[in-house]
Amino acid sequence: MSDESQRLAVVTDQDVVRVRQLVRTVAVAVKLSLVDQTKLVTAASELARNTLVYGGGGEVVVSRVQNDRRAGIKIVFADEGPGIADLDLALTDGYTTGGGLGLGLSGARRLVDEFDIRTEPGNGTTITVTKWCR
Repeated sequence: MSDESQRLAVVTDQDVVRVRQLVRTVAVAVKLSLVDQTKLVTAASELARNTLVYGGGGEVVVSRVQNDRRAGIKIVFADEGPGIADLDLALTDGYTTGGGLGLGLSGARRLVDEFDIRTEPGNGTTITVTKWCR
């Protein structure tokens, strides 16, 4: 399914910038529209910042993916932080603990085509998002 993956550590603010740059580069390569590039880069920026700020750092894996009909990008954000104690609250529109772009998880979820989150208090969080070419 994936023909290429790139892994980046997220331990500093500069790493968040690198994630944004990589996502933009891959989005152009798979021919996402400019609007979809912007949506994906915005979501990736928010989720990478959450990985750093709330997860204490982690890693991001960016992959080009292909299904029967189209190309896309899958991004996995993983940390070994405290996890999300109240996932329903964290996914509520308008919920923020401050410091990010103000989108929160719900905003990032709306910007992508597929959104999966796995979290357990004390065991970290893994969020997988996919954006498909139209």
